[in-house]
Amino acid sequence: MLHKTRGIVLKSTHYSESSVVTHVFTEKFGLQSYMVNGARKPKAKISTTLLQPLHLLDMVVYHRTSTALQRISEARQRPAFHTIPYDIGKSAVALFLNEVLYKCLRQQSADEPLFNFVFNAVSWLDNTEKMSPNFHLLFLLKLSRYLGFRPAQPKPGQAFFDLKDGVFFSRLPAHPLVLEQPYTSLFADLLSTSFDELETLRLSMADRRFLLGRILQFYQFHVENLGKIKSLEVLAAVLD
Repeated sequence: MLHKTRGIVLKSTHYSESSVVTHVFTEKFGLQSYMVNGARKPKAKISTTLLQPLHLLDMVVYHRTSTALQRISEARQRPAFHTIPYDIGKSAVALFLNEVLYKCLRQQSADEPLFNFVFNAVSWLDNTEKMSPNFHLLFLLKLSRYLGFRPAQPKPGQAFFDLKDGVFFSRLPAHPLVLEQPYTSLFADLLSTSFDELETLRLSMADRRFLLGRILQFYQFHVENLGKIKSLEVLAAVLD
C-alpha cells in the first residue's frame, strides 16, 4: 500500500553495483530502511544525490509491517538546501548532527514532535544567514528533550550538574562526572536559549569544546551504544 510521508535521510549504503539501502527517519513510520534499485545509475529516478545525509524529503513509499526493507515509489527534496552543501561550517555541523541522530534513532518508532523538531532545526540551519558556532550545542540539548532525558532548569544555588543522573545539585557529587562553575551556568544558559537567540550567547572556543565533550558524555549515559562520534574531529578542525 502506498503512503505519503516526509522523511529525513540519515544514511545510505551500497547494496549492489547500482542499488543502495537508505535509512530514513520518516514522519509516519519512524526509522525505516528502503531498497532503492538503480540509484547509482546516471539517469536514476531516485538518485544517490537525493539520498544524501540530512536531506529533507517528500516521499511516496510502500509500507508493509511484515518486512524490514521497504521501497520508495517517489521522492523529492523539499525544501531543497540552499547553503548547507556550500558552507564548510554548516556542512561539518550537518555531518556531526547526522551521525548523532543516526546513533540515537536506530530503533525509533513514529514520533511526530521529534520528527518536526529535527526537520525544522535542519531547515533553520540551512536558512540562517550566519550560523552560530554554538548551534550544535543547542541542537543536542534540545534534542535531549525529545529523546526523554532533557534536564530541568537549575534552581537558585544549584551550582553543579550531575552528568550521570542528569540533574542539578547544590552540593558536589561524590563522583567526578559533574559540571562545575563556570560551566554549569553556561550549560544552564544553553538550556534556556532558542535558535534565534544564539547570537547573544558568547562562548570561547575552549568553553565550547569543553561543553561539547561533557554534553556528549551526558548523552552516553542516556543513549545505549552511542559510542565514539567519528565526525567530532572534522567538526573541531572546521569550527576551531
